[in-house]
Amino acid sequence: MTTSSTYPDLAEPSTFVTEDLPALWRRLREHDPVHWSAPTGTRPGFWSLTRHADVVAVYRDAERFTSEGGNVAATLLAGGDSAAGRMLAVTDGPRHRAIRALLLRSFSPRLLSAVVDRVRARTRALVEATLDRDTDLAADLADHLPINTVGDLMDIPAADRPMLVDWNNRTLSRYGAWDTDLDEVLARNEILLYFGELAERRRSNPGDDVLSALTTGLVDGAPLSAEEVVFNCYSLILGADESSRMSAIGAGLALAAHPDQWAALRAGEVGLDTATDEVLRWVTPPMHFGRRALVDVELGGGVVRAGDAVLLWNSAANRDPAVFPDPERFDLGRAGNRHVAFGYGAHYCLGAFLGRAHVSSVLEAWREQASAIELTGEPRRLHSSFVHGWSSAPVRVSSAAAR
Repeated sequence: MTTSSTYPDLAEPSTFVTEDLPALWRRLREHDPVHWSAPTGTRPGFWSLTRHADVVAVYRDAERFTSEGGNVAATLLAGGDSAAGRMLAVTDGPRHRAIRALLLRSFSPRLLSAVVDRVRARTRALVEATLDRDTDLAADLADHLPINTVGDLMDIPAADRPMLVDWNNRTLSRYGAWDTDLDEVLARNEILLYFGELAERRRSNPGDDVLSALTTGLVDGAPLSAEEVVFNCYSLILGADESSRMSAIGAGLALAAHPDQWAALRAGEVGLDTATDEVLRWVTPPMHFGRRALVDVELGGGVVRAGDAVLLWNSAANRDPAVFPDPERFDLGRAGNRHVAFGYGAHYCLGAFLGRAHVSSVLEAWREQASAIELTGEPRRLHSSFVHGWSSAPVRVSSAAAR
């Protein structure tokens, strides 16, 4: 086992701004795939898994690993998540299955298929508005797409949606050095308070939307508590918005950096579904999810002790050459793409269908409406150990008519 000092601190957000991440993941996979980060004065020690097989094995193993101690580094290493047992992402067992079944009534692919047409139309309009001028993939495109889709599904007033995007940004990441831990806490509380008030109104006047389904639906014959409703709204708005936004931004940056793949997309040489999965693999917005060991478990020749925190690095698993031939190549035609950008197992992302629809709609709109995507400035990466993405991505997208 390699000592922690050999590697940067994987719980420190600045690591993911300054490091060459593909090179870091490669070193860990090859030399220390089950890596122990020793305790510091500010946090406990934790394990990091970087090989695809190990990551998937722990995702599958709900008997020996739990999400209820927290499912990201920030909560796992701070002693736990206050929403444990009440929010889908940090609830296991029968209660998890029951809450998930309630939400699936609104998030099944069959029901969401009607939403896709609205997503495509909205995306085409957003892309058209960015053509032939200096634009920012974050502020001018991505910030407006998933929030409006999930906002429609939850019947969130349109005027409130930009405010929610801002709170999401500050909750999951630091958009710059000016943000602090206090900003993250305050933003999280604002989201919880907002949905607490909205849920109260929806409880007395329900509609045909996801929030109403949460406030009026029954789980094991009883309604969800007010806290359960709010926590699950919080999880939905963050999960549905942030991952799709970062995937859309990452798609544009990757196409600008790989003109051969842009040409293949425009020529129709790759299918949208295949291309979408490669974008998700390449970007992997949720870099990790976390688990806590319930018993001693042998992994990679080491022993994870009961109570230890384990981070499953999706971004490293998605570059594992044992699963992805030539993993450092951005290949929109990649077949058999077994990425874990949406996690795996019982906690597989509820909004995966919508996430794919957002990425696919952006690729489709660019294919039909654009002739070139060129970087015009330096993208600004998020300060986050959880979300891989950018707060700004300046580009110029030339219209197809400008060819």
